[in-house]
Amino acid sequence: MFLLISSCISAQNITIKGKAHASHSGKKVSVYTYQDYITKYKLLEATDTVENDGFFELKMYSKITQPVFVQIENYVGKLYVKPDYVYGVIFPEIEEEYKHYENAELPINLSIVGRDTSELNMMILDYDRLYNYIFLPKNNEFLTHNRLFKKADTLKVVCDKRYAKNNEQYFINYYNYHIAGINASLSRGEKFLISNFILNKPIQYKSFEYMQFFGSCFSNYLNSIASMGKGQTLYQIINVNANLNQLNEFCKKDKFLENDSLRELVIIRNMWDLYYNPEFNKESIKALVSEINVKTKNEEHKFLTDCMLKSFFKMQSGSAAPSFFARGRTGTLESFEKFKGRWIYLNFFSTKNLESLKEMGKIDLLRKKYGDKVIFVSICVDDSINAYQNYLKLNPKYNWQIWFNQLGGVKQTAKDIYNVVGSEAYFLINNFGTLVLSPATPPSKGIEYKLNAIFKPARNKTKTGIR
Repeated sequence: MFLLISSCISAQNITIKGKAHASHSGKKVSVYTYQDYITKYKLLEATDTVENDGFFELKMYSKITQPVFVQIENYVGKLYVKPDYVYGVIFPEIEEEYKHYENAELPINLSIVGRDTSELNMMILDYDRLYNYIFLPKNNEFLTHNRLFKKADTLKVVCDKRYAKNNEQYFINYYNYHIAGINASLSRGEKFLISNFILNKPIQYKSFEYMQFFGSCFSNYLNSIASMGKGQTLYQIINVNANLNQLNEFCKKDKFLENDSLRELVIIRNMWDLYYNPEFNKESIKALVSEINVKTKNEEHKFLTDCMLKSFFKMQSGSAAPSFFARGRTGTLESFEKFKGRWIYLNFFSTKNLESLKEMGKIDLLRKKYGDKVIFVSICVDDSINAYQNYLKLNPKYNWQIWFNQLGGVKQTAKDIYNVVGSEAYFLINNFGTLVLSPATPPSKGIEYKLNAIFKPARNKTKTGIR
């Protein structure tokens, strides 16, 4: 096996062809990604069973370069993948001493099959060798903090020189923020860390290393500001007032938070921390995160707060999908429960939201493609029932389950139960009644790839490396 970029885009544009040690034969192997880098909720992308000869194959779809986690039992190996690649990996035998830790995820090193030194994983291995050479103590040397600081600076200089002609942006971010993380672990100092690695640099939302470093810099940061400031306390702003404008003004006083996007991301990151702090009111945190979700102009921040709200309201993937009642086309009471035992793609839309309306046409195409394999349910969240009825009249070919959110006598609507903030949301529910994707991707952003993986499991017999 070897690694090679594909010449065309398939339904699942990333394939991991693996060979596991004989001790793993017959076991389930899975590949996961992170939903986002604040909640760090794991999303299952694909599964397979290790065959008698050790081979397995995992297919997934991604538009971005990102780390994925290949797992057998509680043993997890990290692999960096990018769109349109086939990867060859070897899952090793587990050493005897590790087999006693059955309740904890244990990291293992995947071996990458290939000789392409310009491939991302190979470059990371090269960087790891540099790191070990510089940081491993030599001749029993005693490593003081100042000595470690110098080693971190040396590593940065050596990497900048060695990779000066490297055009792989993800790798450049990788080593820069891995080095930033080293400095953070050495408690280099807030001013040094933020000034050198955060300020006046683009926010790398999709970089695992950047967001790890960002979290180490700004976790519990609002409490740090509060301890040095005067005026209203953070406790009063959040617990008593739950006032986003006051919180924003409170954060503006900090010299590192003058940039609007950076300040908002710091607030979002801290809301996640404070939600689990017993000194702060969870309902107030929910209200503030919901307000950010509605008001933010940053799509990344909207996505992050949406993921947080799903977690707060126990609507994350893996949870039971709640049932609800809604108004049907003819005014009758419709129950979501009647689709129990079926795969369901649930979406919320509004006739006033043009983006959500565009997705309805794509849902119609998906419905025709998957037939009775998937039930499609759309909920109109308009205030006006006339707008809903007019939409149905104008689109007679849209003949799947399109219901109206509001219904007399129902205390909680579908929108309330699914904690939909705004007028657009998507969920994928399996035949066991579990949320598989929450939130799910809209049709225009790749839900079809996930459905293909579920309903077209036939394995491609093409050998790794063959175009």
